[in-house]
Amino acid sequence: MSGTSLDGVDGVIVHFEGDRGRVIATAHTDYPTSLRQELIALSRPGENELERAALAAQEISRLYADTLRRLLDGRPAGVVRAVGCHGQTVRHRPQSRFSIQLLQPALIAELTGMAVVADFRSRDLAAGGQGAPLTPAFHQAQFGLKGRTRAVVNLGGIANLTVLGHDGRVLGFDTGPGNVLLDAWCQRHTGQRFDAGGAWAASGTPTPALLRSLLEDPYFGAPPPKSTGREHFNEAWLEAHLRGDERPEDVQATLLQLTVESVGMAIEAACPDAAEVYLCGGGARNAALVEALRARLRPRPVALTDTLGIGVEWVEAAAFAWLARRTTLGLAGNMPAVTGAAGPRVLGAIYPA
Repeated sequence: MSGTSLDGVDGVIVHFEGDRGRVIATAHTDYPTSLRQELIALSRPGENELERAALAAQEISRLYADTLRRLLDGRPAGVVRAVGCHGQTVRHRPQSRFSIQLLQPALIAELTGMAVVADFRSRDLAAGGQGAPLTPAFHQAQFGLKGRTRAVVNLGGIANLTVLGHDGRVLGFDTGPGNVLLDAWCQRHTGQRFDAGGAWAASGTPTPALLRSLLEDPYFGAPPPKSTGREHFNEAWLEAHLRGDERPEDVQATLLQLTVESVGMAIEAACPDAAEVYLCGGGARNAALVEALRARLRPRPVALTDTLGIGVEWVEAAAFAWLARRTTLGLAGNMPAVTGAAGPRVLGAIYPA
């Protein structure tokens, strides 16, 4: 998995017993700075973007293959039945019925000698869905508990919420920015890729008027099914709300509260009966963000998915292993109640070893 935070590739090996998985190996590969910058540029229209996208897809695929070799770590390649590869999203426009993930799965199959499952979003989009989020089906299989309503919040570049109902019903949607604006603003003003532990945000003071202005964006009040991405929530979007005389650390503190408030509003609207909230994604290692979410969601207990058996960094990658398994078994991987698709669909295309 490589998500909207553009930090790199997260890889796992998952052993499945029935529909529930156990992570037995993990590996992360950082994106080179040049690739990260190119991917940010490719999220917007630009010169010669078709060739640049193809070359970026080659580089990403080689990084995926390197990550897979490290994951194997002496294990025979045959131990892996299939590799689920999400690719790097550079355009997600469900209203126009497309979502583009840069990847060359045939190259990965050639480099590793393993079967590759990719292109998970297009079938759901073709069936009238958003093509996202796809992880709620995995969350239900892995974290669902009969008789208890749970909320799972993925704090990636874009944050998304999964509601695991006490009666087995599942709902999921993107709540808005997770880390994408926090990271971009931090990079611009400190030179650091992310605000470690949320320390810089904690040094500032949220600006109520700016927060209100940001939350007036129609996306936050739109009903699900809905999904979004860097195409909508980006630095240009933020700058349109700024006067220009704000202290950078106060903007950072306000952006942290934007993530907190948009998640809080989503939980209040979608699952006011949630008995507990579990966090995953890179933002779950941001101590200031987690503490602010705990304060916003009190008295509900807020914990990390580590306590459910999968570290917060690896939940998304494990979800695509789960989806790849569903594809190889000919089983549906989407949830129409989540994406809005016309019905259950087998997702992904298989590139044989």
